[in-house]
Amino acid sequence: MKHFFNRRENIVTEALDGLLLTTGEGRLARLDTFPDIKVILRADWDKSKVAIVSGGGAGHEPSHAGFVGKGMLTAAVSGEIFASPSVDAVLTAIRAVTGPMGVLLIVKNYTGDRLNFGLAAEKARAEGFDVEMVIVADDIAIPDINQPRGVAGTLFVHKIAGYHAEAGADLKTVAAHAASAAADIVSLGMSLSTCSVPGQAHESRLGADEGELGLGIHGEPGVERIALQPVADIVATMTTRLSAKLRDGGKYALLINNLGAVPPLEMAVIANAVFSSTLGNHVRLIVGPAPMMTALNMNGFSLSLIRLDEGREKALAAPVVPHAWIPVVERHAITVVAAPQTPAAVDGRAAASNHEQTRRLISALCDHLISLEDELNRLDGRVGDGDTGSTVATGARSILARMDRLPLNQPASTLAVIGDTLGTSMGGSSGVLMSIFFTAAAKAMAEKQDIAAALLAGLDRMTFYGGAGIGDRTMVDALAPALKALATDGAVAAATAAAAGAEATKTMTKAKAGRASYVGERDLVGVADPGAVAVARAFEVAARLV
Repeated sequence: MKHFFNRRENIVTEALDGLLLTTGEGRLARLDTFPDIKVILRADWDKSKVAIVSGGGAGHEPSHAGFVGKGMLTAAVSGEIFASPSVDAVLTAIRAVTGPMGVLLIVKNYTGDRLNFGLAAEKARAEGFDVEMVIVADDIAIPDINQPRGVAGTLFVHKIAGYHAEAGADLKTVAAHAASAAADIVSLGMSLSTCSVPGQAHESRLGADEGELGLGIHGEPGVERIALQPVADIVATMTTRLSAKLRDGGKYALLINNLGAVPPLEMAVIANAVFSSTLGNHVRLIVGPAPMMTALNMNGFSLSLIRLDEGREKALAAPVVPHAWIPVVERHAITVVAAPQTPAAVDGRAAASNHEQTRRLISALCDHLISLEDELNRLDGRVGDGDTGSTVATGARSILARMDRLPLNQPASTLAVIGDTLGTSMGGSSGVLMSIFFTAAAKAMAEKQDIAAALLAGLDRMTFYGGAGIGDRTMVDALAPALKALATDGAVAAATAAAAGAEATKTMTKAKAGRASYVGERDLVGVADPGAVAVARAFEVAARLV
């Protein structure tokens, strides 16, 4: 797989510097021990309160450095990708941020992190520092395991511990809140792909129709492979397993975590599926969906829940400086607002009425355009994708089908209904253009009963939005001269001008709009634009009847 990086050995330090450079000045700093010891810390830290330190391997961004700031972590210690930071690195961080109030280490339950942070804590205590450590083991994927993994639920502990430390609580109190929170968190992950480490060969262990349920955050295999299925079914499996770990009653906060590569569109679908499940009834506070503890580019997500009480709700809802923390929202119903009703004359709900001359004209125009379907398709097959005749005929048929519901004795309303009908039935850009044409003409007609002026107003709006003009080899080459002639000399002159305009497109060897713009000059010579031909034939019929 492809990645954006320079040298594999520099990727973590360069990424951390990128974070520092794109975070507000005076908020974050790094120790001068780079690159061997990578510690990101609060630039404003004065050691007057309990320090909160966490960390681990890189590759989980924005964790952990992205959560350093007032209200959350005091410092984050980073190892290389998926590798625990060294004992010396953790000890250096402790020395850098710990004051008289002491320091709390928050560690995910992986052997390397537990041992390295643990030994650093013992060495720090030997140096006289007051140190407590809380281990987070929130993953429920593997039943009856003695050492569950620490995954995205760790962020709840960061937030709760950070809140109490910022409030001035002593170390024992902060550690007690953190440990209590860690004991009440459950998490479960799901992915459709393995992650890819920059600079390493990538091999996918999953088939095209497989996913993994119950995986960690280091690219390790999931507990089980499952068949690819609708997200509602995947979420149902996950929420059933999570629900089995919840205490009866009570409310929970839910963190919906993107493991790195799920598009926002799909994350929103996942969120909707969660709240459509029975688990959704237990959720009071929501964090995400967002990438908060990732596994590089893993195409997966995880769900984490923490049991709430009044203190935890307050701690989780408190504002913090780090932008990586997504502010919580309360679970709520979707608000539905009634859409404003469109005036009847515009949306076609004006009462049906009859006007024989108008009915005869519209019927004749539609019938003739339908009869041209094959001819126009053949023309378009030479310069486009061969569907102009079918598109025009579809629009004409839809108008005929609605004929008895048209307000034919109200010209402005009739034009509006035709515009609305074509916008729905024709499809593609041509349907939208014709809808713009008739809708704008309807507005002009309502202001002044002059059909020629109204149609010219429609042309003006259509060319404004569509971008085509005379000479661009489109229907405008026939429509524009025809409408100008109609305004000054009547229907017969309009038909003549339209025919001349359509004929002129045969000599235009460069189309500037539509699919014909992709066709070479040689293939355009001698072939009339099908849209212009349709316009010319329509004016020919109108000239005979008006």
